[in-house]
Amino acid sequence: MKIGVIGGGQLGRMLALAGTPLGMNFAFLDPAPDACAAALGEHIRADYGDQDHLRQLADEVDLVTFEFESVPAETVAFLSQFVPVYPSAAALRIARDRWFEKSLFQELGIPTPAFADVQSQADLDAAVAAIGLPAVLKTRTLGYDGKGQKVLRKATDVVGAFAELGSVSCILEGFVPFTGEVSLIAVRGRDGERRFYPLVHNTHDNGILRLSVASTAHPLQALAEDYVGRVLERLDYVGVLAFEFFEIDGGLKANEIAPRVHNSGHWTIEGAECSQFENHLRAVAGLPLGSTAKLGESAMLNFIGEVPPLAQAIAIQDCHVHHYGKAFKAGRKVGHATLRSANRATLDRQITAVESLIEKA
Repeated sequence: MKIGVIGGGQLGRMLALAGTPLGMNFAFLDPAPDACAAALGEHIRADYGDQDHLRQLADEVDLVTFEFESVPAETVAFLSQFVPVYPSAAALRIARDRWFEKSLFQELGIPTPAFADVQSQADLDAAVAAIGLPAVLKTRTLGYDGKGQKVLRKATDVVGAFAELGSVSCILEGFVPFTGEVSLIAVRGRDGERRFYPLVHNTHDNGILRLSVASTAHPLQALAEDYVGRVLERLDYVGVLAFEFFEIDGGLKANEIAPRVHNSGHWTIEGAECSQFENHLRAVAGLPLGSTAKLGESAMLNFIGEVPPLAQAIAIQDCHVHHYGKAFKAGRKVGHATLRSANRATLDRQITAVESLIEKA
């Protein structure tokens, strides 16, 4: 089976690493000349709206998926005329737009922060008057890792904020005084079979995910699965979906979904019976889903900007390094480490050891 992937970044690369043992081959469509997934398959260098090259991809593969939600929904809709594409264009259209996303949550009875559509500075002024401060102004599409958003804490922050984010469609969200940030990675097959990984505690630094720790018997696991299940069924979703939540008042409020394999699920490569990457491929290919059970305690640490010395990192007990083969650049995810242990105390020591290496790098 040959899988087409729209996007050739590290997520595509890790999909190929998971699929190769299953006898799958890969073709990546990505405009970047140095797409890091290219080492794992054919690289079709083209823009995501290039219909000639999209048709070439469709003719070469058995099915298509995508590695990030910046892919236009129109691209997925076009490809769907010639080859199966999962997740669907309809699911992508909602998941890549924060207004459609939050509106869906509201429709499904999933708690969200207060939110308002913002198409102008006048809209922003009215939304702030209704929602209050502090609040967060976000572009409706394309924002990630802290980009495309601004926290508004006082009245002077509001002045010119719409222009500051590019005068594009935005959404204003009420600020959530959360006690923690968690995410749930779920997978749904073509036949509707669903599996859920354990809730993950996430720690961010300057809007970029730094640390994810898989939980054990989290008291909000069942509630998170209920909320995510509602979205999976409404979208008739196929593949892996990540749902990020705020923990607040003993419950959960929705932050956002990602219609793809997700950074907070990287721990599953070594820390679960079947990784999120293999399960995504199983789902889109119509294969039985794998177990999402944890293998002991597990965590993931991102390498931002540069990778620490390999010899020192892998000398740490049960530290598994993943180098993405990307050029080092400040603020860029260039790799990660997965840590696994039999108990939480040892895991915490491993996390501290890797953090120390990162600080020295």
